Amino acid sequence: MPLGLLAPSLVFLALFTYWPVAEVLWDAAHAVTRRGSRFVGLENVSALLADDAFRRALLNNGLYAAGTVVPSLVLALGIALALDGAGPVKALLRAVFFLPVLIPLVAAAALFLFLFLPGIGLIDYHLAKLGLPGANWLGDPDLALGAITVLTVWKNAGYYMLFFLAGLQAIPGETREAALLDGAGPLQRLRHVTLPALRPTFAFVGVIALLNAVTQVDHVVVLTRGGPSDATKLLLFYIYEQAVERYDAGRAAAATVVTLGLLSALTAVSLRRAECSSEDPR
Repeated sequence: MPLGLLAPSLVFLALFTYWPVAEVLWDAAHAVTRRGSRFVGLENVSALLADDAFRRALLNNGLYAAGTVVPSLVLALGIALALDGAGPVKALLRAVFFLPVLIPLVAAAALFLFLFLPGIGLIDYHLAKLGLPGANWLGDPDLALGAITVLTVWKNAGYYMLFFLAGLQAIPGETREAALLDGAGPLQRLRHVTLPALRPTFAFVGVIALLNAVTQVDHVVVLTRGGPSDATKLLLFYIYEQAVERYDAGRAAAATVVTLGLLSALTAVSLRRAECSSEDPR
């Protein structure tokens, strides 16, 4: 009976999780062409690590993650602290800040395209009103990755805000009252009461933000397609490019394995540090 009840879920996991994972591992160790495949071992990984485009994508994704994870978490925490508590105004503002989360990433990218258009976009329009020069936000290699980072922070901060609100509401009221009775000011309460209580939330949201930094690529496809000069080519777009545009399934699979390995290692380190922090508050 237990196996019969679990069978539908097991079949679903086997078809859409375990089999794709096994296929990726198989492709990573084979040279896959339209005429078949042959075993090459670690040659795909060696060629991948020697590929300048992959190293550039890895660097871009590292900069993109650093530019999105930390600002998104700080902004989400600030909004959560400001909107914590009951009241119709705060409830309305929470809904407003959450609205970008409901917009599909492709639609959000199309919206920001009108902001970033050189000369006629809203940003350049208002800069001209102030007597300041505009810029080619998506066409300049020095600015394109930053423009995409701004879009990501705007899109995800409201989502992370929900987790911080839940973490704030889980703090016992007696703890806050005790801090007030002891004469602790707002900054002292934030440092010694709120932030320590939010450590598990930071660990969880940080992992989600890191996953989003690696798995979100729709806006890159819409806005820049990895350009200019590979300035916005992220790891997932590199994998898409190898598999779909160059028909190199082996190279794409090897990039997938390396990316997931790095992501798993970073996630494990983040969770371990959070666990150690929760065990030793000092």
